[in-house]
Amino acid sequence: MAYKLNRRFAGVFIAQAAIILVASSFFSGATLAQADYPSKPIKILVPFPPGGTSDVMGRMMAEPLSRVLKVPVTVENVGGGGGVIGTERGVKAAADGYTLIQTGVGQNAVAHGLDPTLISKYNSNTDFIHLSQIHHGPNVLVVNVDRPFKTLKDVVQFAKANPGKLDYGYTHAASGHMAMELFKQTAGIFMTGIPYRGGGPMLTAAISNEIPFMFINQDVALPHVRSGKLRPIAVSSLQRNPLFPDVPTVAESGYPGFQALSWSGLSIQKGTPQPIVDKLEAAIKEVMTSPAIVQRMASQGFVIPPLGQKPYVDFVAKEIVQWEKVIKTAGIKAQ
Repeated sequence: MAYKLNRRFAGVFIAQAAIILVASSFFSGATLAQADYPSKPIKILVPFPPGGTSDVMGRMMAEPLSRVLKVPVTVENVGGGGGVIGTERGVKAAADGYTLIQTGVGQNAVAHGLDPTLISKYNSNTDFIHLSQIHHGPNVLVVNVDRPFKTLKDVVQFAKANPGKLDYGYTHAASGHMAMELFKQTAGIFMTGIPYRGGGPMLTAAISNEIPFMFINQDVALPHVRSGKLRPIAVSSLQRNPLFPDVPTVAESGYPGFQALSWSGLSIQKGTPQPIVDKLEAAIKEVMTSPAIVQRMASQGFVIPPLGQKPYVDFVAKEIVQWEKVIKTAGIKAQ
């Protein structure tokens, strides 16, 4: 009897030892994988087509990150749904540090206001580890040069004297659209929006005097301002932009605290091991503080924001609150 019991205990002991060995091997393998990270190419998923500001920012980061992390870093463009389709694909990728997600104002703030059910796909506050914001830039209120408006005060006075008779151009859910809606609500004016399917057609309409004005990104506005086809009268950041040093902000034009930015950052899936998160955060900070990137950003009027996880997490949360409120007040719906 004692012999049988000993055999039973021996079997239990062997089974437990086997479990411990397997678990130990698993955790040792996981630890080794983290220590060796990165050991293969990394992808930055940009949830917009090539050619726009989002794509430019993603590619700007890819090459220097390759040098810092010592593996190839490539860009994959997955457009559609205002950035939602690519973002959903990215957040559902393996949490192993090999798929970075370009997050931004459209897909991670505005989209939540447009579609309250978006959280069934992803929640921008809880489903991401926001590594760092990498840029922000203002929208510029530009006016056709044949129109009489020279200041923001001119626009507001005319709009209040002629409710609904002043038109403006917008592209649905773009940062310029949101800037205009926030401005209308802040200034208490009613104007008529003319929708365009993209920034190109909208620019053509403004230059040809089909519409009087619009908010557009500062880098897009610059060549048309320099050519004398459009007149800048206000920027939507809290501080003046270096590309437009003589153009006042909306805030200093009578609306303190007004801010409507185009922005993006790099994030990764919730559950990514902390050593990998730390390595990526440090690499992004190294890239963003390099002289080459600082100079390139300044030359295009982009501002390097506070870097790192904490400021980016806080910033995203505030942006969601702001744009949800603006969209609800304006009654804007997803298309």
